[in-house]
Amino acid sequence: MGSNPPARGGDVLVDGDAAALCLHLVAQPVLAAPGFTAEPVALQQRRFSRDSSVRLTAARGRSLDTGSSCSSSSCSCSSAGLFISQSDTKAAYKEKAKEEEEEEGGGLFTYHLSKTITYYYQDAHNTPPPPNGHHDGGCRRSNPPPPTSPSPAPRPLALLLPWLGARREAQAKYRDLYLRRGMDVLAVESSVWHFLWPRWGLDYGLQVLRLLLEEPWLAGRPVLVHAFSIGGYTFSMMLCHVAQGPERYARLTQRVTGHIYDSMVAGSLEHMATGLGKALFPRLEAVVKNAAMLFFWLCRRHTADLYDSSLHVFRHNPVRAPALFFFCDNDAMCDPDAIEAVIDLWRGRGVAVERRRWAKSVHAAHLRCHRDEYLAALETFLSSLPAAPGEARD
Repeated sequence: MGSNPPARGGDVLVDGDAAALCLHLVAQPVLAAPGFTAEPVALQQRRFSRDSSVRLTAARGRSLDTGSSCSSSSCSCSSAGLFISQSDTKAAYKEKAKEEEEEEGGGLFTYHLSKTITYYYQDAHNTPPPPNGHHDGGCRRSNPPPPTSPSPAPRPLALLLPWLGARREAQAKYRDLYLRRGMDVLAVESSVWHFLWPRWGLDYGLQVLRLLLEEPWLAGRPVLVHAFSIGGYTFSMMLCHVAQGPERYARLTQRVTGHIYDSMVAGSLEHMATGLGKALFPRLEAVVKNAAMLFFWLCRRHTADLYDSSLHVFRHNPVRAPALFFFCDNDAMCDPDAIEAVIDLWRGRGVAVERRRWAKSVHAAHLRCHRDEYLAALETFLSSLPAAPGEARD
């Protein structure tokens, strides 16, 4: 985002450790409340190197630990240098992998890059290579090794950016839509901390960009973006880096064949605070909303000003591929007029934009509430893309 903007009259600015402490004091009581199960990322995060531990699982019943571990016995590291919690242990990976082996089946492979980023694929020849070529010699691969040369026609990739706290079974309803079309899926989950402290969101967005550009098994593949709620915010954090280095990221923007936004959180800071209340602890929605508004005011330079910058980048989106919006009028987290303004702006710039707007629906649940209309709009949109993904397979 560049250097911090100058202070404005009347703003109360909190820097450095004081801001982090403020964030902790305002948000932690809510996150620690009974009934809230999401595990927040530690305030002091660590960046891990590429020679780290990765969990590679095959849903057909075999699994493999690849890579070398970091020196700390209390963490499990990411091959892509991603930010993850120190409590994200190898045991947690193994437990999650075991559940997937039992539930997914059907030849679906999963590759865990971190606690929040997972690659799903069905073609064993798209198996990602182990980091730095290392693997555990005591284990056998349950699937064929990756091809030694890139495919002349790489499989399209769906970049799935779910809503806050989305369960795996809920994500699967959307993931499977793309798997049936012969696409692979990269699911990138967002944390509330990425939103509460945007600079962490910017760091996370940069890691995802590097993953898409630098990993040989992802680089060069057509990308379709499907973002839900806070996932749209994470994508806007990625776009902030793209806007600062258009030449550096030109290869990626050219690879994006289309972008879809479902229940985009749009409007004022009050809409954002309302979204936090509903997502984090609905029974204390008013308390969370007021705490969030206080936090935004106290740390405006590190929150609200960065939100404004990311909104400006999103409105002038460097991605010119066709877009599709799903939204409704009764969504407290989305101002439909703000969405319509973005649509008009993009159309004025020559971007092909489609929309499906309902008078009444549920945030991030339009597929459940209006299944036939949702699927029809999605199918029409996907079929219209210049490099349309394959037809859905039963």
